[in-house]
Amino acid sequence: MSFLSRIFNRGRSASATAPDNAARDNAASGRSDSAATDAPKSERNESVAFDDTGVTRTLSDGRIETVTWEELQEVFIITTDEGPYVEDVYWMLSGNGRGCAIASGADGMKELVPRLQQLPGFDNAAVVQAMGSTLNARFPCWKRPGQQSQ
Repeated sequence: MSFLSRIFNRGRSASATAPDNAARDNAASGRSDSAATDAPKSERNESVAFDDTGVTRTLSDGRIETVTWEELQEVFIITTDEGPYVEDVYWMLSGNGRGCAIASGADGMKELVPRLQQLPGFDNAAVVQAMGSTLNARFPCWKRPGQQSQ
């Protein structure tokens, strides 16, 4: 199980995770696990959008993750050692038991980053560190004042 799968599987059943679903779908079609993870980012059709209310991630299978700006408690980046041919940088937006796990290559992420950088006290140095990481690591970028890191 990959580092990122372990993070996403905390408190969830394995059948609820995208990596496991991709592996199951590929097994049924005769493709290997690497065929799903090696697919170009544009083939995955993941997107993220934001407005004055919050952030919404839409997965290729139609599932949606959302977090409002009001409930947002923390922004951090997770990196894995699985790149560079597979996605290995994920932006995690969490708050009040909800959130979005957004691949760095998701459509709309380029537009979201400047909005995240407007959060008071956002740590751009953490972003730079994360972008250069080739390890399984977590980089806190912002947390709501008065909140403990999760």
